Amino acid sequence: MIFDAHSDLPTFVYNEREKGKTRVLESNFEKFFTGISARVMSVWSRPDKRPVILRYALEAYNRLFKDVSESERFRIVGTVKEMDEAIKEGKVALWLGMEGGEPIESLDILEIFHSMGLRVLTLTWSLRNQIGDGVFERTKGGLTNFGAEVVGKCEELGIIVDVSHINEQGFWDVLDITAFPVIASHSNAKALCDHVRNLTDDQIKAIAERDGVIGAVAIPEFVDKEKPTLEKYVRHIEYMVDLVGYKHVGIGLDFVYYLGSKKSVEGLEDESKIPALIDTLNEKFSEKEVKAIAFENFKRVFERVVG
Repeated sequence: MIFDAHSDLPTFVYNEREKGKTRVLESNFEKFFTGISARVMSVWSRPDKRPVILRYALEAYNRLFKDVSESERFRIVGTVKEMDEAIKEGKVALWLGMEGGEPIESLDILEIFHSMGLRVLTLTWSLRNQIGDGVFERTKGGLTNFGAEVVGKCEELGIIVDVSHINEQGFWDVLDITAFPVIASHSNAKALCDHVRNLTDDQIKAIAERDGVIGAVAIPEFVDKEKPTLEKYVRHIEYMVDLVGYKHVGIGLDFVYYLGSKKSVEGLEDESKIPALIDTLNEKFSEKEVKAIAFENFKRVFERVVG
């Protein structure tokens, strides 16, 4: 079983339903969900939609809801109990996420999204928004005053704060504000691949100290700048496990091949390669450790923060 902490599939669903298609996830089930038992379905705050970002987010969630309703294979869940029940019934448990807080124009709107099912908030994408600065900004502004209020409201509501994409100053601002576990849903180790989206050893340790989890990401430029392979992807997992222990590392694949990307990690191009990923993990870790990395670690954080 894999708990994938980050997927942009809602963007694909939005685009396909824009073309008039229905049952998008159902008709691509084997392609997109091989080996996946639970997944965070994140609505990406696309830069091209910024002028109408709140409307876009609402439409994206609505289209996802419709698509799930057309299939018997999925269940949108809001608690760990619901996730366990869905998996027991043979369904894929889908958690709702938001990648980039641009639609969160007020705390009231955050509450509305929570009532719709939002359980994971990636505070920024890679650009600046009203919450804070993303990693691609040349400035180092960190978390804004409003961003601090958003983090506090997430604690109150039971929304997991995701620090992937926020800049380093913002990362430390978040850790200063909250005592709750946080996650980096899709990030790797900067020590192995010096990319701005990856985490320093100190950041990895800080997440672990809060009992959080880092989801290793399968974006090729975050794995290795010259030759990204499955083995090098697993090396990021090994490195982080060696640094902070196996209870603080998980899977956050962030596959984007369905959005037209021509780049991929060799041997981990899509979900069909998940059995090979599990085989490789089994070569490196014990059965208990593999189960934790693949599923149980993220489940633990969701149980603590969401319930």
